[in-house]
Amino acid sequence: MYRSHTCGALNASHINTEVTLAGWVQKSRDKGFMIWVDLRDRYGITQLIFDEQRTDKAVFSRAKSLGREFVIQVKGTVIERESKNANMATGEIEILVTELNILNEAQLPPFT
Repeated sequence: MYRSHTCGALNASHINTEVTLAGWVQKSRDKGFMIWVDLRDRYGITQLIFDEQRTDKAVFSRAKSLGREFVIQVKGTVIERESKNANMATGEIEILVTELNILNEAQLPPFT
């Protein structure tokens, strides 16, 4: 199964639920010890989090290689976001990733 939910379907009622999502990397922010990725599908955007302490080292290092428009599949647990974003439907939650599968890499720099 490629996904258990769509990126726009998750909210605070799903906290502590294990989910599988698939989509395109919209944006990636790497702070060294933590990586945030905005995952997009046709239904919305969900924020993923890779944490140096809570994420497996192999998954964390693979997350560092993610680029815009990579197609990925992730498995993880829905957790409450520390800084909520009221402008997003999924702004109260994020996914703490435990498994990362790169389905397709973007070969060219994505269009702006």
